[in-house]
Amino acid sequence: MSEFPTENAGWRPPPTIMAISVVMPALEMAQESGKLVAWRKKEGESVTKGETLLEIETDKAVMEIEAPGDGVLAGVKVQEGAVVPVGQTIAWIVRPGEVPPPETSPSESGRRMDAVPARPATASSKIAQTPDMQGGRISPKARRLARERGVDIRSLRGSGPDGAILTEDVLAAAESPQQPSSPKAETLGPVARLMAERTTQSWTTVPHFFVVREIDAGALNQARERLGPAIEKAHGLRPTHTDLLVALLGRVLPKHPRMNASWTGDTIRLNPQVNVAIAMAVEDGVVAAVIPDTDKLEVGAIAVQRRDVTERARAGRLRPADIAGATFTISNLGMYRVDAFSAIITPPQAAILAVGSIADRVVPVTGQPGIRPMMTLTLSCDHRVVDGARAALFLNDLADALREPEKWLR
Repeated sequence: MSEFPTENAGWRPPPTIMAISVVMPALEMAQESGKLVAWRKKEGESVTKGETLLEIETDKAVMEIEAPGDGVLAGVKVQEGAVVPVGQTIAWIVRPGEVPPPETSPSESGRRMDAVPARPATASSKIAQTPDMQGGRISPKARRLARERGVDIRSLRGSGPDGAILTEDVLAAAESPQQPSSPKAETLGPVARLMAERTTQSWTTVPHFFVVREIDAGALNQARERLGPAIEKAHGLRPTHTDLLVALLGRVLPKHPRMNASWTGDTIRLNPQVNVAIAMAVEDGVVAAVIPDTDKLEVGAIAVQRRDVTERARAGRLRPADIAGATFTISNLGMYRVDAFSAIITPPQAAILAVGSIADRVVPVTGQPGIRPMMTLTLSCDHRVVDGARAALFLNDLADALREPEKWLR
């Protein structure tokens, strides 16, 4: 008789573990870590695939992350407020009654940080060994305190060993009315910092050129008035000029594949989708939210998506899909009464359209001076992807669409 059990003897294979790991996602290029802002579910609660599980903060915004599967949230390893490397497991989704898999290493990062008893600090250990501008020394705490209090350390005489500047010296100087105040620096938030980095990178690496066209916006105004009531009745909001412009771009861009292309480093990629992004101001800078498949949407649907994504952007609750996959960007400053401006391209996109305000101007009308509502469009192009002739032909078609918007929007 065999010493091993068989199915006839009541043996069954062990159950298959279905645990799904929840990892810190990479939502942006070159992202190394993310901050866990909030868990939307508590440990032990049931979750459904696709529902919001947690919120992650990146350099761009706070984004909602969906559950990767059905089950129960278990084995939560990271608490709110923690900064976690991309790819690290932060929790598990398991079957009811199932336990998360055991850890195979001391920590997810692969490093074990053993606690070391603190050593009483001596006066010399508190002093930074880097000399200041006068040749003395200053403790890290004192330097940080001086920066916070606006104290100029060059004017201080330290009371520590060898004239080192201590926190007491900084506090005394901060309370002294004779202490001149240093210029205040404004700390950049994550969105502003990322915007500064990316615009600098774009301006210094992308060969920009600009094409400008002045357009009669009378037909655009009329289309907004005619289409507005029906769209408001169907969707609960009236379309803006930006909504109409995005819709028209969705119709014109397929005729000009290079304008909807991307520079990949050594080749040009013709994007199969038309995804127009709208640059919008938020408290900390500017973000570009995407309207996917713009060429397939009616004006009303675009207006609804624009409203929804604007509300999420201003609340700092953009989702990963809201900022992914843009193939062309529009930036409209008309509501700020800006006549015209030039925008910086968002790589790897090939172009961005800057829209100025609609204002009455004296222009030739059938050979005579007349007053018309005019609008200035400035197209910024990447010369590696688009040449001047292609840019001009694109603007010609866009101008035609603006002269007869309802014809193009059928």
